[in-house]
Amino acid sequence: MNLAILIPLLPFLGFLINGLGFRRIPKAAVGLIGTGAVLGSFAIVLSLFSGFTGTAQVVPVYDWFTVGDFNVSFGFQIDQLSLLMMLIITGIGSLIHLYSIGYMHHDEGFGKFFAFLNLFVFFMLLLVMGSNYLVMFIGWEGVGLCSYLLIGFWNKNPEYGYAARKAFVMNRIGDLGFLIGIFLIVARFGSLEFASVFPAAAQLQTGDAGLFWITFCLFIGAMGKSAQIPLYTWLPDAMAGPTPVSALIHAATMVTAGIYMIVRSNVLYTLAPETLHIIGWVALATALLAASIGLFQNDIKKVLAYSTVSQLGYMFMGLGMGAYTSGFFHVMTHAFFKALLFLGAGSVIHAMSDEQDIRYMGGLRKKLPITFTTFLLGTIAISGIPPFAGFFSKDEILAHVYEHSPLMWGLAVFGSMMTAFYMFRLLFLTFFGEFRGTHEQEHHLHESPLTMTLPLMVLAVLSVIGGFFNVPEILGGTAKLEQFLDPIYQYARQANPEAFAGVHLDHSTEFMLMGVSVAGAVISIIAAWVIYISRKSVPAPDEQVSGLQQVIYRKYYIDELYDAVFVKPIQALSRFFYSVVDKGGIDRFGVEGVGRFVKGLANEFRLLQTGATGFYVLMMVTGIAVILVYSLRSLIFG
Repeated sequence: MNLAILIPLLPFLGFLINGLGFRRIPKAAVGLIGTGAVLGSFAIVLSLFSGFTGTAQVVPVYDWFTVGDFNVSFGFQIDQLSLLMMLIITGIGSLIHLYSIGYMHHDEGFGKFFAFLNLFVFFMLLLVMGSNYLVMFIGWEGVGLCSYLLIGFWNKNPEYGYAARKAFVMNRIGDLGFLIGIFLIVARFGSLEFASVFPAAAQLQTGDAGLFWITFCLFIGAMGKSAQIPLYTWLPDAMAGPTPVSALIHAATMVTAGIYMIVRSNVLYTLAPETLHIIGWVALATALLAASIGLFQNDIKKVLAYSTVSQLGYMFMGLGMGAYTSGFFHVMTHAFFKALLFLGAGSVIHAMSDEQDIRYMGGLRKKLPITFTTFLLGTIAISGIPPFAGFFSKDEILAHVYEHSPLMWGLAVFGSMMTAFYMFRLLFLTFFGEFRGTHEQEHHLHESPLTMTLPLMVLAVLSVIGGFFNVPEILGGTAKLEQFLDPIYQYARQANPEAFAGVHLDHSTEFMLMGVSVAGAVISIIAAWVIYISRKSVPAPDEQVSGLQQVIYRKYYIDELYDAVFVKPIQALSRFFYSVVDKGGIDRFGVEGVGRFVKGLANEFRLLQTGATGFYVLMMVTGIAVILVYSLRSLIFG
């Protein structure tokens, strides 16, 4: 288990080498070091996974600090959940690093980019490997910092810098909630170690008020990292970063941190059903809102960004139903097909000379056959068509939602239909029909190099077969993922056995739910085909969009609403404090006032320095006289 220490250490060493020597190390060596570091971590994780006996172990690194009876150690927890997360992070992370060699080859910041990518992976590994909430929080904050560095990587563009700052600030809002939750855990349990907190929590009663506030504050942190209403608007703007960054943030790492944290804290949430109820409805609203916005977006990466927000809503929906494994299963499958889709979009952008508007694409399937084929497989997977990965994970979530509330299930299926529609709209407008770009773009169209297409092919295979990791019994499977993760729920099961009884639906109902979901997706695909292939419709220019479509295209003006409700009042208050309190009060009567008073006194006393000897003698005699009079007064009046 000591090998576990090398898993985050290798990416950190890659960061140090490339970060300190990026101006001197050749590009070929930079790519080899950056990719090799993550690939080495992946190999170690594979060895730990293959030799894992099923018993969770804590690998102590060192005792961090002790205050009275409160002790915090820096250690790693190796169990079923952390192993799977490490496989996703290092496996897909290494593919994204390999892809970046080709995608960023001509960028002047090539070495710095790889250093930031390695640092991102390092902090993400800390987040999922930590044996307590404080180590998790270090990784949590670290990926927030790295997202700022990577989203604003092309910092010569002011808009990209604004997007990076927006992501950083909105995540800090959520992180404050997470931090308060950590303080509440310390106050309640006297420890931050998972091995101490979870057994103690299992002794509490369901509905405990203290657990509600702990879990709710932790969920606020998850809202920020995993882009749930109202802290989701940073994620679409994060498209300002290079496409490999979009794949890394949106697929396998940062946005899944909130889901990981809740799954890890499953006993706390199982005993706080009110929080789960809130999570379920917030997740449903997020899934529907983001899916509807995705219907009319024309930037290829923005469509995928809102798709990510929507899919995160489905993951949280599963968690809100108490179906932790189902939510995590969708994390896995989503990592495969969303990384594929983002990297495929990057391949398209690379071929189109940085053009991202799908209205100026079309007919690319002949020029980019590998990109098209893999993108098609990813689109089918995310649409929930069997037997691709997305079908199995989304079906599990929908079954749990139906058991909880048929109304929520109906809305969730509608969101799933929107997903299939906007994804095939994206596919058809990008790869089918006639080319709508410039002649120069058409002349330079070409398939991406092997360093970019190889990760696409690997991820395409995983997008096809990924669902077979947890085939339900109704379809002849053994739910292997559910069995593998079962030990991490031991304390939650002990505290509330009924919460882990599984789905109580009969087989006919389950088949009906699957059929409705798949039928809805097929109807949406047909509708997209009719509109964009048969009728050859192309989205109108921005200035011609009006009505409800304009409202949705402008993202319901939520950014403008936030600007009016939060940003502008805070800016006005800041200007008031600057002009009235700071300049008119503190500066005028404080810092500058004291200075002016001392300067005025100095000017007056300066007049006493005349340089005339007679004046000085007169003043000396006057002083002596005053002293004598005062002394005589003391003698006379005693």
